Amino acid sequence: MSDMDDAHRNGALGIVVGGGPAPGINAVIAAATIRTRLSGTRVVGIQNGFERLMTPDAKAAHAFRDLDIQDVSRIHFRGGSMLGTSRANPTKSEGMLDQVLTNLRAAGIDKLVTIGGDDTSFTCSRLAERSAGTLSVAHVPKTIDNDLDLPPSIDTFGYQTARAVGVEVVQNLMVDAKTTNRWYLVIAMGRKAGHLALGIGKAAGATLTVVPEECDTTGMSLDRLADILTGSIIKRRSEGRGDGVAVIAEGVALAFDPKELESLDNLERDEHGHIRLAEVDLGNLLKDAVHERLQAFGIDCTLVSKNIGYELRCADPVPSDMEYCRDLGYCAGKYLLEGGSGDLISMQGGRFIPIPLTDLLDPETGRMQVRMIDVSSTRYAISRSYMIRLKHADFTDPEALARLASTAGMTSEVFRERFEYLVDGELPPLVLR
Repeated sequence: MSDMDDAHRNGALGIVVGGGPAPGINAVIAAATIRTRLSGTRVVGIQNGFERLMTPDAKAAHAFRDLDIQDVSRIHFRGGSMLGTSRANPTKSEGMLDQVLTNLRAAGIDKLVTIGGDDTSFTCSRLAERSAGTLSVAHVPKTIDNDLDLPPSIDTFGYQTARAVGVEVVQNLMVDAKTTNRWYLVIAMGRKAGHLALGIGKAAGATLTVVPEECDTTGMSLDRLADILTGSIIKRRSEGRGDGVAVIAEGVALAFDPKELESLDNLERDEHGHIRLAEVDLGNLLKDAVHERLQAFGIDCTLVSKNIGYELRCADPVPSDMEYCRDLGYCAGKYLLEGGSGDLISMQGGRFIPIPLTDLLDPETGRMQVRMIDVSSTRYAISRSYMIRLKHADFTDPEALARLASTAGMTSEVFRERFEYLVDGELPPLVLR
């Protein structure tokens, strides 16, 4: 029997990356490979996510790449994914899941490390269920959105690097805004949750940040969001400043009335059915809506929209993400080699803690739960207290209200009628005990 036949008979560990890129992927791949090869077990890298695995095995053969220690020993420094990635979704049918399992068996893979976010973790759990115990799985949580339902103190890998790069971008825009007396409307990635937008905005000291979580209490529409931004610009001007930077999480658009999005040309969805928010030109929609309002008030203001996200996803990981991802990759490999299966790999307080994937499922939808910002937390309350946006106090203090109204060329009564609705549902003042 050949060495290759022996390797297939003894099984192999496969590694696959799904979803969008995130800093640290290569560190996970490297650590899982090194730990597994040191045990004498074959490692197979699966290229381009699940895309090729969903095709008949003759084509899927091109998806596989044997990995050894020398292939991965220094890739943990670098961003991107040496195996590529895709959003291909085999959970759309049992037939697709079966095709993936067939191709994995043909390659001798009986253990699988999946690296990805909520969609990939769901695929991982469905493959384990469909295989009836013939495939052992471990999922490593990756997303710059930081929205997997981990314990509150545990980040998904890639988030800290993406935030650090995003903060540098926003800081530069803040200096430019002040220098040129203009406003930047920065759209940050975050399909469902606003962790990245808030993390960037709060750390950089942006003028204000708007996240999807605040839409749950007040609702959101394009008009309301444009009014929030217009109110902030007016308030800033009433205090003698004509510049600012607003950070808006792209997921805010999902709170709009669907008609506001469906009317857009060429609206696209990904393999998981999600609206491709990067294709929704939220920045320019807001710029036009806010500019129209300001012109009506006789306010001349230069507005510039800026999307950040793609330039964050493949950045070289910061040291904390490098170390974190190497720990996760090592634990994923060791966990599967020792017979584990069906868990998400986490590090908590410096210790490896496996979390059953089934614990992360929403009992109503059957999908992976999403971790949202806790808008009742002290962390969020502090961020809101720093923001320059209209608040209850602006409408209860006659002098402040008169100043705002004068800036907008209105009477106090008209300004109140026009903008006071924005403070409905405002959080109570922060009290530290």
